Amino acid sequence: MRRKFNPYTLPSWLRSVRSIAQQFIIPFCVFQGIRTILLPTTFDVLLLCTFVLIALAFYFEWI
Repeated sequence: MRRKFNPYTLPSWLRSVRSIAQQFIIPFCVFQGIRTILLPTTFDVLLLCTFVLIALAFYFEWI
């Protein structure tokens, strides 16, 4: 059985890193999306997919 995730059980430094990452993920997605449109490489597409998945995880509170 999976336990409900509680962010307050994390150490304080990890909570601050998570908060900073949550603030910066949308600008990274926008920048990477523009870069992928202008110069599409395999690495750029994979990086954009990774950023979008991380943004979705923060939005739906999976992490």
